[in-house]
Parts: sequence; C-alpha cells; structure tokens
Amino acid sequence: MKRLFDLLASAAGLVLLSPVMLWIAIQVRRSSPGRAVFVQERVGRHERVFRCYKFRTMFTAAPNAGSHEVAGSWVTPLGAKLRRYKLDELPQLWNVLRGDMSLVGPRPCLPSQHDVIAARRAADVFSARPGITGPAQLAGIDMSTPERLVGADKRYIETRSFLGDLAIILATATGKGAGDAVKG
Repeated sequence: MKRLFDLLASAAGLVLLSPVMLWIAIQVRRSSPGRAVFVQERVGRHERVFRCYKFRTMFTAAPNAGSHEVAGSWVTPLGAKLRRYKLDELPQLWNVLRGDMSLVGPRPCLPSQHDVIAARRAADVFSARPGITGPAQLAGIDMSTPERLVGADKRYIETRSFLGDLAIILATATGKGAGDAVKG
C-alpha cells in the first residue's frame, strides 16, 4: 500500500506542482549561474547508490557536503528561502516515482558518510526506501549524530503506518521541524 500511495502521490504532485517547479527552476537560474536542478549521489534501499534530484540552493563552486557541514556562505539568498520551506526537495518526487525513494522514510545519506552508513547497516535501516521527509528530519536530527539518527530511523521502520506517514507529510507541509541544518 505504501508503494502504491507513493506512486499516485508523486505522480499527482509532479503534475499539480509542475507550474511551481518551473517557476522555481527559472528563479534559480536567474539568481545565480549554474543549473536549476542539482544531482547528488545518495545511498538508498539495500545500500544501492542512486542519483537524488534537488533544486540547486548553493553556489556552483560549493563542495559536495552534507547539510550539517555546509557553510551559510555557500548558500544563495534564494537557496536559503527554498531550504527554509523545503521547496528544494520537490524534484525528489521524481525519485519517488522512479522507486529510488518514498515520500516518508529515513533521509538518504551521502556515500561519503561512512559513520552513518555503518550505523544504518548495523540497525538494518537500509531495508527501507529513503524518504523525502521523515520523523528524524521533523525532530531536527541530522547526519552529524549518526547513533541518534539511526535510533529515530529504526523506530520509524518498526512503527510505520499509513496514517503515521500521512501525519509526517502533513507536519512537513505545514512547516514543522527544525528546518535546515545550515548555520550562519
């Protein structure tokens, strides 16, 4: 049921939000040089590496780093707004439609985040598809605290339900959570 909901909701989201996504893409291109959509390798279900899509929020010369490692000076002014309202995540609806991700689940990590990968492997977190949002994100737990993150991920996997996922989606859409991990 979760996968069917993901398919229907991501397809509907891509269609309904396409005007918003087009407007964002144009604004990203106008605000700073570079592509509108940023592609980054992430680790997904069963530790398979996939290409994750996001609206570009940083200057093109910024290093490839996790959000908690990003300096505020690397983020464009428009990017800061997109990150604050989680609009940079909208292209991940394509990842959900493709089956790389789910709407709700553990946030996918970078292949270079070895401590997160090891902790998730030990707790069998990679048995679930990563999500656009999840309880750890809403609680402000990021990749900088792998054990705490994995604990939240594992609790989600053990207790996940359709109604629970709907509540997480609603909380994310209404701006709940700690927001962006980028500081200053």
